Amino acid sequence: MTSFQAMKLFVRVVDLGSFSKAAADLGIGQPSATKLISQLETQLGSRLLYRSTHGVSPTELGAVYYEKCKLISHHVEEAETLAALMQSQIQGGLRISTTMDFGRRVLAPLATRFLQLNPKVQIELLFDDHLVDMVEQGIDLAIRMGRLADSSLGAKYLAQNPWSVVASPEYLARRGHPAEPKALLEHDALVISTIQKDARWHFFDPHGEESVFHVKGPLRSNNKSALMEAACAGLGIAALPTYVVHHAVQDGALVKLFDNWALPTQQIHAVYPSPRMVPAKVTSFVQWLHEQLAGDWWTNRY
Repeated sequence: MTSFQAMKLFVRVVDLGSFSKAAADLGIGQPSATKLISQLETQLGSRLLYRSTHGVSPTELGAVYYEKCKLISHHVEEAETLAALMQSQIQGGLRISTTMDFGRRVLAPLATRFLQLNPKVQIELLFDDHLVDMVEQGIDLAIRMGRLADSSLGAKYLAQNPWSVVASPEYLARRGHPAEPKALLEHDALVISTIQKDARWHFFDPHGEESVFHVKGPLRSNNKSALMEAACAGLGIAALPTYVVHHAVQDGALVKLFDNWALPTQQIHAVYPSPRMVPAKVTSFVQWLHEQLAGDWWTNRY
């Protein structure tokens, strides 16, 4: 099959009347240019150019072939320009996957605000606490919590996701206020049930030393909002992402415990199917999201 590169070179040779000028114009060496044109003539079975000391000119067949190649080159360049333009514009569909609570509490209102700023974008939000196959499900962008596994996916760090231990004033009045994490062994815990090890709560003391406590209580759930509601109702102590409980703490419905101790902090990443040729709609949303999650983002009332 005749290569487009050879056709493009042939057009430039005719336009400039010179192999050396055409080769320089396309950034290749003159020997390579001469070889490509010779291969093109061999493939077509006809001479396309007259070569003389005065320059290069097309044969009768070469002149006809030149017009066709020039038209093809124009259409290809037009298609490439259109593709580049579409790639650079913030428009089109954006399919985003994230976890249930982060999606409902944070991403959904932020996506709404982004759509107001970019009316040519259409967003589909998918909430799932399980890890989804981005390629298989046609996901443009996923917001993921925790450390990323090594993969071929593209990713950008967005923010930190701190956690807090909370209980209601009513529970603390009834059961006592635990002064340090080891006291949890005498209290009811509200446990996230995504994995069996969620009942093991890790804490770091002011010196950075880690302690692990196995907790138990009346309620387990894979929904963080349900656990927050149970904590507000006085059923026990919960360890939850700070963005889930912050406003309940501010409103007095919950009390934050163990100020001198810290739970492990998760990283938040934007993940996309490939690190190469990322569409403008994805990069623009990711950059905008990174800006919205700057600082103590969990204090915002979305």
